[in-house]
Amino acid sequence: MDTRVQEIVLRDSSTPAIPNLEMGGNVLVTRLDEVVNWARRNSIFPLTFGLACCAIEMMASAASRFDLARFGMEVFRASPRQADLMIVAGRVSKKMAPVLRQIYDQMPAPKWVVSMGACASCGGIFNNYAIVQGVDQIVPVDVYVPGCPPSPDALIYALIKLQQKIRTQRLGMLLELKPRTETPALESGDGTRAIESHASG
Repeated sequence: MDTRVQEIVLRDSSTPAIPNLEMGGNVLVTRLDEVVNWARRNSIFPLTFGLACCAIEMMASAASRFDLARFGMEVFRASPRQADLMIVAGRVSKKMAPVLRQIYDQMPAPKWVVSMGACASCGGIFNNYAIVQGVDQIVPVDVYVPGCPPSPDALIYALIKLQQKIRTQRLGMLLELKPRTETPALESGDGTRAIESHASG
């Protein structure tokens, strides 16, 4: 039997193989972080949150020409409780900010956010009182995709960058509980939290 067959084959292309000739190739020596991150980055379930023209490009990235399924992200979810990636595509109005935060809070941990397009990243051409100047004022953003609108290739590149970020995360980093802080985009005019006033009315 060839010695290359007896080496460990369940590995990433950048992880060196560990010869395991004495045990017949039945033992895999690795860290728990690497196994969990391998599973997380290869089974990302995006949540569709299209608000404007960038959403058309997001839909095109999942179609047959660009085929987002090649990277393990084929199933777009409509429920935040079944998703771990929120792609915010388009401008976010001040009235939509509490809804965006509520949907983000309903997602199970670990969760990631991609800000797609100039409007979601910094307000774009809509620099006025009604538009949030960057979705990072509402939720923490992991990857920004520039463009107006960005191409499906740019979104796929951003998702590959997100997979690289997930690969380097440690389990201890994800388990730390961070206090929730409200931002000015989530406050109403009278100083009360917009989420509370939105839920009650």
